Amino acid sequence: MRAERVAALMLAAGYSRRFGSDKRRQLLADGRSLLAASLALPCARLDEVWLVLRPDEAVAQLGLSDRVRLVQHPSTTQGMGHSLAAGIARLQAESSAQAVAIFLADMPLIRRDSLDALLAQASARNIVQPSYRGSRGHPVLIGRDFWPQLAALSGDAGARRVLQRNAEAVQIVDLDDPGVLQDVDTPADLPQL
Repeated sequence: MRAERVAALMLAAGYSRRFGSDKRRQLLADGRSLLAASLALPCARLDEVWLVLRPDEAVAQLGLSDRVRLVQHPSTTQGMGHSLAAGIARLQAESSAQAVAIFLADMPLIRRDSLDALLAQASARNIVQPSYRGSRGHPVLIGRDFWPQLAALSGDAGARRVLQRNAEAVQIVDLDDPGVLQDVDTPADLPQL
């Protein structure tokens, strides 16, 4: 699928409890924040980038690109499922994209060629998920046919239930990219970046 037919939705409404502070603002060795580093690939590759934040977020302090569209909804404080549902509801109403690439705000190491391989398999009727050495990762690309199910999510489970419910539509793409698995949960994870 052409990149312009896929929207990025980055989930960044978490509270970084395991990290101990707001990890999205953690500066990396190159001077960028973890959030900015994680946004770099979707902003470089996709025309439409949405970012889900907490409703009380001071957006100006995050230093976001003008291209990034914001989703701030009261329910995002209740977990990843709620954040995903809020983001998808906005996409359903305002986007003509045929698939959404779901990114996490603490995964800056995904390679461009990996995203391109996933985009090549995306459609409105399927779900594409990367795998590295047998472990499934992110971003997950979910076709528009499944957006109503995503919009109904709640709790903290994310899209896992939608993938399980539609296992026949899930296409696994094996990649030689550990970045599809590498996230930052604690300060001890930072050296890998």
